[in-house]
Amino acid sequence: MPGVTHDDAPPLADLMPWSVAPPRLGRAWPAAPDAASLKARWDALLKAGGPDREALFEPTRSRTPHTAVGRLPGGFGGTGRLARASGPCPEPVRVLRAPFDEQWLIPDHRLIDAARPELWRVTDERQVFVVEAPSPAGPPLLLATSRLPLLGGARVRPLYRRPGGTEPNLAPGLLGHLAARLGRRPDPVDVLAWAMATVRAGSRVPLTADPALWEHGVGLGRRVLWLMRRDGERPRLPGGRRPYVRAPLPARPVAVRYDRDEEALYLDEGRLSPVPPGAWDFEAGGARVLEQWFAARTAEGGPGTLAAIRPAIWPQSWTSELLELITVLALLAEVRPRCLELAVTEEITATELREAGVLPAPAKARRPASVLDTLEEGPEGQLTLL
Repeated sequence: MPGVTHDDAPPLADLMPWSVAPPRLGRAWPAAPDAASLKARWDALLKAGGPDREALFEPTRSRTPHTAVGRLPGGFGGTGRLARASGPCPEPVRVLRAPFDEQWLIPDHRLIDAARPELWRVTDERQVFVVEAPSPAGPPLLLATSRLPLLGGARVRPLYRRPGGTEPNLAPGLLGHLAARLGRRPDPVDVLAWAMATVRAGSRVPLTADPALWEHGVGLGRRVLWLMRRDGERPRLPGGRRPYVRAPLPARPVAVRYDRDEEALYLDEGRLSPVPPGAWDFEAGGARVLEQWFAARTAEGGPGTLAAIRPAIWPQSWTSELLELITVLALLAEVRPRCLELAVTEEITATELREAGVLPAPAKARRPASVLDTLEEGPEGQLTLL
């Protein structure tokens, strides 16, 4: 409930003890809203030689075309020095580049300053990554995604410590304690769903021992998870409220604006409607999501840089993605107030969890699990020893 404090509610960092700093690219060009531009950038890089290739690469202290690194877990990318690389671009993969903004990345360790291999090792279709988007006022927004998150700042908390949805990243003993208090054992996704619905200021998660309230909160949180992950059936607004393109979008729109009276989103003279105010007003990290999404697709890289290689015209796929994003934000804007109104009773406090021996989590729970089931190729084709 707004205004209610939960000073002794456990922090999310204690409930999900293993966290990893987000991957750091070090250069913008290996990621883009479309995969075709990435392949064109790769080709342009490899066509250049010597100093020209180095300048296009944009070297840092961590990466130059002469840096030798191992292959990313999963067999992505090469291990020979980029200065003498040839061949096609590694197939781009989907990542979460900004809140609600799924883009593409060239999965090659030689291009990434800090790839965080421990995250790549546990990335699969069952994984859920959680990232906090701070809010200037009120509780943070928890972002959940099946894609590898590349958001700067906030740490990444995987729901599972191993591939295949095994060994949940939860404080040891937490599920058992909740089972004793609720009368049934929740699964890891239930705990995450509850956190998505109830996280409060200071990233604290008030837990409840009320079975009916728990079920209600988990139901709200699972809807939030479904909308954010966008897996399975695609979300839709009811008939009459679904956004459509009412006036064709220009080849290269440069400005976006919203007409609240018309409930219309304009990309130059192109018009999409109806767009509910809740979708336009939806913010993450203090910025409007739709404005950030549009800016990422219209920003021009510096002349002569690889980032300047981008689509000549607005792709139809971006329009489809935009319509789906509007739908997701509109539906989230409806469910979030219901989450904030949850009044948590019969609270399971951090003090109770400490007295039960659930908290603090042991040091090993804050470190990555050993998940090296297959050999990983190291620099210049050698095997990595871990």
